[in-house]
Parts: sequence; structure tokens; C-alpha cells
Amino acid sequence: MDASGPDESHGRAGYRRSAGSPRGEARRQDLLDRVIEDLAVNGLVDFSLRRAARAAGTTHKVLLYYFDGADDLLKQAVFGLRDRRIRRGMAAASPGPGRETLAARVRAMWPVLTGVESEVLDQAIGLSMYDANRYTELGRGASKQYLPSLISLCPEHWSEQRKLEVAEMILATLRGFLVDWRTSGDAEGISAGFDALMRALDREEAAD
Repeated sequence: MDASGPDESHGRAGYRRSAGSPRGEARRQDLLDRVIEDLAVNGLVDFSLRRAARAAGTTHKVLLYYFDGADDLLKQAVFGLRDRRIRRGMAAASPGPGRETLAARVRAMWPVLTGVESEVLDQAIGLSMYDANRYTELGRGASKQYLPSLISLCPEHWSEQRKLEVAEMILATLRGFLVDWRTSGDAEGISAGFDALMRALDREEAAD
């Protein structure tokens, strides 16, 4: 018996009965964190329960107590990695000297978006496009995760509708830049486009 997890002989149902316990949730999160670290280093190629189990220091059967198969584990690991990216981005964009405007806050966030998690998360978006029926949440979930943070960067006095519209524009544009950065490597063109986005945000904010 794993001292920090369920006895495999009790089966999956045994875990499900205690899924809400603090101990069970802590164990589940620990396993997920280890899989996230593996994903960040090795990407999505050849992802499997057995690979995830090796990274988590357990067996694939134990993972099946805590997750609804490989696709569920992959989805939750991608979401966790994306959450980590968002936290770093928001920390970089937090109010402070030189970050008084929306454009300045988005500019401060950009290096984080092209950082350590970018390759894996770009792969996840590609996977959702390649097999939309199976991996649709990897793509749709991205918007749900990013939009609240982008909305929070907008001026407080804006209407909720205006915040949403501008956040949608920022998300779509930055996503396009990231795809272009990954596929073309056209740093000069991306930089020019990014500067144009900054000017558009400055004009939007100056329109008040």
C-alpha cells in the first residue's frame, strides 16, 4: 500500500469515496505537480500514463485512481502549466513604475508568454486543432483561463463589455504572434506587430 495514496486492491471506487478529503486532494495535487514539471521539460510528444507515472514516482494504476485516464491527466496538467504561466505574467504586469497603462502592462507580460512554458502550451493548442473532438478543451479552456486576467488589466472605470472586448482583442492578437513566433521565427515582423498593438491600446485608453 502506498502510504500517501489508496490501496490498489480497493479499486478506483475506494478513492472516489474519499476524493474530497484533504489528504486525498493533497496527494492528487502532488502527483499532478510532478506531471506538470515533466510536461514543461519534455512536452506533449509521447505523453502517456506510464510516462506520467514515472515522472510522478508512482504507477499508472495509481494515477487512474486520481484521474479519468490519460486525456484527463493531460488536460489538467496543461491547465496547471497554463495557470503557472498566467501567475507569472500577472506578477510581471502588476501595477508599478512604468506599468501605469494597459499597453505597458501587456508589454511587461509578453516576455513571460514567450518563456519556458510557451512551447508546450503551443503544442496543446495545436493538438486541439488537430483533433478537436478529443482535445477541444485544451483550446477552449485557454480562453477561459486567460480572459479574466486580461480583463483585470483594463482600467477599472471601463464597462465590463468594453473590458471584455479589449481583452478578447489582446488575447487573439498575442495568440497570433505566438503562433507566428513558433512557426516563422520572424522576430522583426512580430516586434512591429506588437508595437502596433501597443499603439492601439494607448489610443483605446486615451479615448476616455
